[in-house]
Amino acid sequence: MQPVAKLPDTIRLRDESGGIAANMLPMGLNHMSVPNAGTLAVLNMAKSLDCVGVELRNDLKTPLFGDLAPDEAKDAATRAGLRILALAEVYGFNDNSDRVRSEVLALSDLARQSGAEAIVLIPRIETGPVRRVVQRRLLKTALAALQPIVQDSGIKALIEPLGFPYSSLRYKADVERVLDDLGRPECFALVHDTFHHALAEETDFYPDITQIVHISGVSNPAGPVVEFADHDRGLVTDDDRLGTVAQVKLLRAQGYRGPFSFEAFAPAVHSLADPKTDLSLSIAFIASAITERVM
Repeated sequence: MQPVAKLPDTIRLRDESGGIAANMLPMGLNHMSVPNAGTLAVLNMAKSLDCVGVELRNDLKTPLFGDLAPDEAKDAATRAGLRILALAEVYGFNDNSDRVRSEVLALSDLARQSGAEAIVLIPRIETGPVRRVVQRRLLKTALAALQPIVQDSGIKALIEPLGFPYSSLRYKADVERVLDDLGRPECFALVHDTFHHALAEETDFYPDITQIVHISGVSNPAGPVVEFADHDRGLVTDDDRLGTVAQVKLLRAQGYRGPFSFEAFAPAVHSLADPKTDLSLSIAFIASAITERVM
């Protein structure tokens, strides 16, 4: 990525009225961005980057909490002054199966033990297109079945649409519609992912039901955005084709104040010798693009 100078402490965010809104964006670190690091190393890196929290995952080579028990992960995060923003993931949650209900229950229990604020629900990727009316029906049936489980757990379940062409849930608009049909249950919320927002060619934002924003950037100059894959997802730089900075600006303009969590899948990021430096430079670039200097 191109080098970007670290921003001085005088950078501030301004709200729509011109007043100072916050010192910096509330940043998060998804374990996928540094999958070769252990849980304690992820927490230490997030702390050194002034993040507000981390997202831990069960789909990496290492166990969900590494060598730590859930309560030990909770204590380690507390000592570092960090939140565990979410545990990911339950894949194919919209299957409405016994397997899904069992996994949601188990991951919610781990979230309680570790002090995590939420779990993440991921739709299945199919082998061909899924009609949108079918996507909504699958979602509504699944959420209706999961609602009592999630409510009893006291842990929020975050729905993350995937913008891939063969995703069984592509659009945040459909999540909002189904949640409206169900009476907006507070146990569910949305993950806005800047990569999947671009792939789905969505234009609307839903800050009132969004709890986490995943950010990544794609610098690949070739091919249409809809053909991008997870391995293209790097850090955010000035040649990003996803419009991530524009998405961050619009989300904040519309009232979103939650965390923006780095979720980079690119092997080039995973193999970095010093990921902290590159993450710091990307944070600086994003901040410089959406802030103005206060004298």
